[in-house]
Amino acid sequence: MARTMETLFEASRKGRKGYALPELDVPAADCASVLGDACRKEAPRLPEMAEVDVVRHFTGLSKMNYSVDDGFYPLGSCTMKYNPKLNETAARMPGFALVHPLQPEETVQGALKLMYDLGTMLSEVTGMDAMTLQPAAGAHGEQAGLMMIKAYHESRGEGHRNKILVPDSAHGTNPASATVTGFDTVEVASDDEGMVDLNSLKSLLDDSVAGLMLTNPNTLGIFEKYVSELTDSVHKAGGLVYYDGANANAILGKTRPGDMGVDVLHLNLHKTFSTPHGGGGPGSGAVGVKAVLEPFLPAPIIAHRDGRYTLIDADERPLSIGRVRSFYGNFGVLVRAYTYLRTLGADGLTEVAEMAVLNANYLAKKLSGLYPLAHKGHCMHEFVLNGGPLKSETGVSSMDVAKAIIDAGYHPPTVYFPLIVPEALMVEPTET
Repeated sequence: MARTMETLFEASRKGRKGYALPELDVPAADCASVLGDACRKEAPRLPEMAEVDVVRHFTGLSKMNYSVDDGFYPLGSCTMKYNPKLNETAARMPGFALVHPLQPEETVQGALKLMYDLGTMLSEVTGMDAMTLQPAAGAHGEQAGLMMIKAYHESRGEGHRNKILVPDSAHGTNPASATVTGFDTVEVASDDEGMVDLNSLKSLLDDSVAGLMLTNPNTLGIFEKYVSELTDSVHKAGGLVYYDGANANAILGKTRPGDMGVDVLHLNLHKTFSTPHGGGGPGSGAVGVKAVLEPFLPAPIIAHRDGRYTLIDADERPLSIGRVRSFYGNFGVLVRAYTYLRTLGADGLTEVAEMAVLNANYLAKKLSGLYPLAHKGHCMHEFVLNGGPLKSETGVSSMDVAKAIIDAGYHPPTVYFPLIVPEALMVEPTET
């Protein structure tokens, strides 16, 4: 039931207290004589409330929130899946929650082993040869990957390669990350099926191209069936292929980016591997590479030597791009992702992808009678509805629809993305 909430100051009642201090058992000090001019002349205006009133106030505010624990959260391209509480229990274990990154290595062997094993598992899932867990978000991972691509070309005397090809359906972070890293971005058109136009790509390839940024499935929820031809074409032109792992939830256990010809990728652990996100974080954009880029990984890396885990810094890795973050990554997120992987195992991850795709196709079928789908055929983990006809016929925009869904007590889908679909409504139900 909706209700009006008073602010703490409105709920304040003069003389009401929520605390009880013990009697003073030391000589009282005169604050004015101790603090001098820094002493306040008047008491601060603070609300006067009983403890129970404060608790009820903030509990009431919490009931106004909407979260994945409250209900359906179909934000397309965000993978707002349920976050198992077992992951929270693991992250709160004192051996993980109370460690400090400046502790001696011998006192944090468990934490180092967890990160080492997590990197190994993520490499296996994606078909990559090595992994760094330093980046704190997806876009951060993109930048780290692009920095490695730049360093790779410069090490080969090909620093003139200054262009990154980006599909017109890409996440906005792709061209932004490329620009921040010092590249020029060139847009690649989509074909009539919503996939990267192979002929358009080939027409753009020359010796100025450093690489291609690719999302597969793409933001329309369509699998790039010509992915091998795309990556082969880029490699023949001397470029590298970057994989945006934002949509990896659709292919877990089914196929691997590393087997598609991808050289470097990032994974959003806060999405695909079920750690809480939204509201500003925390995140984790783990980056995986093929062997050709392994020497360029950010330092330090975690190695297993002589029966113990140790950090290898840049002085032993002359081609490393150096640190991309303080310390070693958002460790609590890494613990949650590790727990998620160990809980599900290989078969469980495969079922995640299967259920995510099944749910998306079920919902797409249910909604296709109300809105036209942006593209025909089966989708992967998400789909995009075209709200253009509704707006043309009634004047009701996709933003109006989203706000009406909020009024009804549900979270709306993503709106106005991807940009190539008019009045887009982008829906991702996830497996949960």
